[in-house]
Amino acid sequence: MGKKGNRIQVILECIEQRKIGISGISRYVTTKNKKNTPNRIELKKYNPILRKYTIHKEIK
Repeated sequence: MGKKGNRIQVILECIEQRKIGISGISRYVTTKNKKNTPNRIELKKYNPILRKYTIHKEIK
């Protein structure tokens, strides 16, 4: 018998690049446990277009 799935797949998008308005979007796909983290997550990820680490927020 399998476990109940608490993990959901989420998309993280760079907010700094969105503010600047540069074409192309830095996005990452990851999973999170919605029981432990019901709010949207923010992680520092590498943005290859800006060539630096920036904050990526979860989008719906």
